[in-house]
Amino acid sequence: MRRLRPAFRSRPARQRGVVAIVVGLMLAVLIGFIGLAIDGGHLYLTKTELQNAADACALAASYELTGSPTIAAAAFNRADAAGRTVAQLNRFNFQGTAIGAADISVAFGTALSAGSTWVAAGAAPPNAKYVRCTIDRNAASGRGIAPYFMQVLGFGATTVSSLATATLAPAQSNCAVPMALCAQGAAPNYGYTAGDWVSMNFSQSGGGPANYTGNFRWIDFDPSAATPGCSGGGAQELACLMAGTGQCSLPAPITGSCSTSGNAHPTAGCVGQTGSINSLDKAYNTRFGVYAPGGGYSIANSPPDYTGNSYSTENWTLGRNAYAGTVGGQTNFRDSRAAFLPIISPVGVNPAFYANNDTLATQAQHTSNGADRRLVVVPIVDCAGFTSGQHAPVRAYACVLLLDPYRRQGNDVMSRMEYLGLSNVAGSPCATSGIAGDSASQGPMVPALVQ
Repeated sequence: MRRLRPAFRSRPARQRGVVAIVVGLMLAVLIGFIGLAIDGGHLYLTKTELQNAADACALAASYELTGSPTIAAAAFNRADAAGRTVAQLNRFNFQGTAIGAADISVAFGTALSAGSTWVAAGAAPPNAKYVRCTIDRNAASGRGIAPYFMQVLGFGATTVSSLATATLAPAQSNCAVPMALCAQGAAPNYGYTAGDWVSMNFSQSGGGPANYTGNFRWIDFDPSAATPGCSGGGAQELACLMAGTGQCSLPAPITGSCSTSGNAHPTAGCVGQTGSINSLDKAYNTRFGVYAPGGGYSIANSPPDYTGNSYSTENWTLGRNAYAGTVGGQTNFRDSRAAFLPIISPVGVNPAFYANNDTLATQAQHTSNGADRRLVVVPIVDCAGFTSGQHAPVRAYACVLLLDPYRRQGNDVMSRMEYLGLSNVAGSPCATSGIAGDSASQGPMVPALVQ
């Protein structure tokens, strides 16, 4: 007898088809979740990497925006170049892809309010104190970020961009070279006027404070303590600071007096006096691109300023405002920097700017190795504290231009600097590094992110 097969035996084949459909749907959903996790994380990481590049771009560019509210046109070009250069040192896509020139936009503005106009360096007005960097990987131009998994579901490249805006603001603390201006009057400028030339003009042979006839001198911020990175103490320590970047984390100015004396640790807001110092000339002159034999200094370890062009009444007949003044046939400091001019010793300058056996930085070396070395911050101190055997109180911090190398007539040091105003006021040409503070901060101007 033939057996009849039950009809339900054919159902497993039909069920296998249903399972395939369900698995296919589940795979699509699974790929979607994996894509959201991995591709979303990839986009987030890329956004972070581009933001780092935009921040670095804006901070590097803002460093050049000194002189507000009348910033020189050349400063905007330097800011644009600095921002782009630093931005292209960054990478994205898990640090595997370089940021290209086409990804970077640098613009300048006068305000942060909504609707403010942002323009390129060539069109920036003199009061444009803000710089904005945008790093844009635009999908429409073929530079978008391609997904790994979401392509399966038909998704294409995504535009990712980051923006940062920076300006210069007073720092929370101060960095300065080991020199000080003696207060000559009352606050806020203590007897000085921007553009005035101030003479060191003291005896190098000794005699202490009684031999100081000029308005600025060497100081030791703390005679009882060594400075990190500078060993030896005394003149050796000060030479290290002068050839290097100076000393940071200095105290805020005070209005009172100082009670300690000698080599004791000075009270906050006071500095120590070192007497005559006769071994700082080689370190000081590196800032002008002048390297004396036997000093151990070179362009590699003590770079010059962007320019070595130096000033005296023989080659800057105005006798003041060498920073941005105008004299027919003569080049001010700001223009000298833009052209990376090296030092020369004009006929009639006595004493000469350098010795015959000194090695001088060339224009090419000022261009490739130059740094911000002659616009420096110094404390304004009440020098009466020195003559009474005590430490001197710091009244303010000033921005000054180092005019000429360390020069002597016999034992008398004749070098000069130009007073450019307090270091923490808007428009100060002194910019340095540090942590930005608020409007009451006493430090020099430093780059600060504002958006």
